[in-house]
Amino acid sequence: MAVGIFDSGLGGLTVLDAAQARLPDVDFLYYADSAHAPYGVRDVDDICALTQRAVEDLWSRGANLVILACNTASAAALRRMQEAGVPDGKRVLGVFVPLIEALTERQWGDNSPPREVATKHVALFATPATVATRAFQRELAFRAIGVDVEAQSCGGVVDAIEDGDMILAEALVRSHVDALTRKMPQPEAAILGCTHYPLMEQVFQDALGPDVRVFSQGKLVGDSLADYLQRHPDMLGDGPGGYLTTGDPRKVSSRATQFLRREIRFDAA
Repeated sequence: MAVGIFDSGLGGLTVLDAAQARLPDVDFLYYADSAHAPYGVRDVDDICALTQRAVEDLWSRGANLVILACNTASAAALRRMQEAGVPDGKRVLGVFVPLIEALTERQWGDNSPPREVATKHVALFATPATVATRAFQRELAFRAIGVDVEAQSCGGVVDAIEDGDMILAEALVRSHVDALTRKMPQPEAAILGCTHYPLMEQVFQDALGPDVRVFSQGKLVGDSLADYLQRHPDMLGDGPGGYLTTGDPRKVSSRATQFLRREIRFDAA
């Protein structure tokens, strides 16, 4: 009864961890395309092809529902996949919408017209590919009006995290925050638009200051997934849970264990 969770690397473990805490009776099949990470510097066609391949693999292993726990894949590939059509009984969902609904204080599934919201100045931190798609701004426009979004491409952060170099990752985060605040001196909220970034959430918060509300995805996606499965129990699937990677299973397992501070064992995809 596994739900699939896909990421280009290990950032999606922040979503997996929250989903497991929220849904302890649900099995999850996590797929890390580590051999091709990071996606954030690839072009859209490449991202779409890699994402399609991974999602189809998860479907073939019995996961009816796949969560793209990768903002780059959600931004570049999700709409194209949905417009092309998915097999009967299968679904693929992204991680943007729960985040935007929390920011705009809308209930899950609220399809009312866009309206004025309290938060007017939003900083978006994301990979270069995610920023280039403007997917966040597009989804936000469906739900809110009058919001100024300043996006900052955070090159190098994902690579540093995947390599386990948290000192470099922290330095890069502070540099990117400094670059954004030169363009938007007083953001009211900050969106961590990459599932790797919650691992650096406190660094973002410290660099932005205590008056900026930082939105991270793990718990929000976990809560939204619980609501979705309650309404669509047939999406639980019939395959086993586990951890898969296109990279070196031993290396990926070591990094994952370090990130989640519990033993994680990946198998070859």
